[in-house]
Amino acid sequence: MARQAALPSRVTPPQLALSPLLPHAVPGVDVVALPVLPADPADGDEARVLLGPGAEEVGDRLGLDLLSVLELDAATGRTGQVTAVPVPLGGPDNADLRWVLLVGVGAQTATDFRRAGAALARAARDRRAVATAIPSLDPATALRPFVAGAMLGAFSFQWRSGPPEGCPPASLVLTGLDPDADRDVLDSAVAIGGAAWLSRTLATVPSNLKDPPWLAGQARLVAEQAGLDFREWDQAALEKGGFGGLLAVGRASASEPRLVRLDYTPEKATRRTPTVVLVGKGITFDSGGLSIKPGEAMATMKRDMTGGAVVIATLGALRRVGCPVRVVGLVAAAENAVDGDALRPGDVIRHYGGRTSEVTNTDAEGRLVLADALAYAVDRLKPAAIVDVATLTGAIKVALGQQVGGLFATDDVLAAALDGAGHASGEALWRFPLSDSYADKLSSKVADADNAAGGPGAITSALFLRAFVGDVPWAHLDVASVGDAPADSHEWTTGPTGFGARLLLEWLGGPEPLAGVGG
Repeated sequence: MARQAALPSRVTPPQLALSPLLPHAVPGVDVVALPVLPADPADGDEARVLLGPGAEEVGDRLGLDLLSVLELDAATGRTGQVTAVPVPLGGPDNADLRWVLLVGVGAQTATDFRRAGAALARAARDRRAVATAIPSLDPATALRPFVAGAMLGAFSFQWRSGPPEGCPPASLVLTGLDPDADRDVLDSAVAIGGAAWLSRTLATVPSNLKDPPWLAGQARLVAEQAGLDFREWDQAALEKGGFGGLLAVGRASASEPRLVRLDYTPEKATRRTPTVVLVGKGITFDSGGLSIKPGEAMATMKRDMTGGAVVIATLGALRRVGCPVRVVGLVAAAENAVDGDALRPGDVIRHYGGRTSEVTNTDAEGRLVLADALAYAVDRLKPAAIVDVATLTGAIKVALGQQVGGLFATDDVLAAALDGAGHASGEALWRFPLSDSYADKLSSKVADADNAAGGPGAITSALFLRAFVGDVPWAHLDVASVGDAPADSHEWTTGPTGFGARLLLEWLGGPEPLAGVGG
């Protein structure tokens, strides 16, 4: 089948800028957004809410009693609550102004600011330009999470015959901030938000375009833009290298499998600079193979390469967040299809490095391709730590629902670092045990392991992968629980989430991401 050559015109995140001005003084914006804080009765406040920076000036210039407007709307200042005030005739300082948005910021935690940014993005859909003072309440706490929420809250992917609908505002000016002092923080925040946007986009692209060679091409583009080294294994190279898992899973598809490698080296790297390896599952569509999925379960399987999307997007942003360690990204990409040469239950495959797996369920294919990449990483890259990301098991969704990702790790320090990064970034994880009490379930009479050991499925899947990492500190992120957002919720929009890029960049952008790991 001939594949589509290119993506259609895409919705893009807003362009962000800093300004020392108050919101009303920014020319050309059609929306001004102001923060609303819950009042504390213990402080003697008679009003239910308080208004933040710029509100007095906006009210005076427009002749509006904004507190009375909030009272009429029964506003409480809770996070993300928005009161919209029309300004049909514009203002004396800005004839283009049409709306004042009053946005609740709750307790002003990082989470509150992220959610306020997302609420603003939704409320300002299809607007040209927004000026807001919200991050100026507490720039050290607010700037990075607010930017992430504002960039992602109106994310969408559309393939329509006409123009996209419901686009984010084209530009967003953050007021009351110092363009010199806050520039580096903004750049880092935009890089993280942009990586999350890219991972969502790649996860959302339909599989009539997105096959393994296409995904490898996207990785190449990111490498060119970000100054990364790039390598791609086609089918012949995979056969020569002994990547039996990738070859077995991909052999039924009209599209050949691929292994992609991206290398990031920090500017001040030396021989002693350690290496982190990120491994992403890149199943561009998962039919289940001969162990075929029900139709309803197959409907979202274009996003079964979320882990690969996260790795590509993360590698592309590392330089902009100042990552101090070497990072190698590996994406194991294949399409799990059905034809006369499809992988069968009962087949035995030989992975990179020689370990064998008996295939008792062809729908447990993700671990087969990840195993090759993990074994290659240990053999050739000598990493200080490995982290893999995969929409791996339905069992993790049963355990966690759709708000939290699963975390497994062989190193407590690495686990704590990832858990902390997840909470800080808004991509929360919950750690599960790598319990050897279930190890005997992986036994096979004909191979080193069974690829479908049964329940508890998330744990036995992690135990299967652990055999390929040896003694290297390793963490496994099973993000099948959060692979899809069932509805709009804060910075998540309905559909594939691309979960993981923000938390990995939060971790790798720190001053010492490997401190204590392996000790």
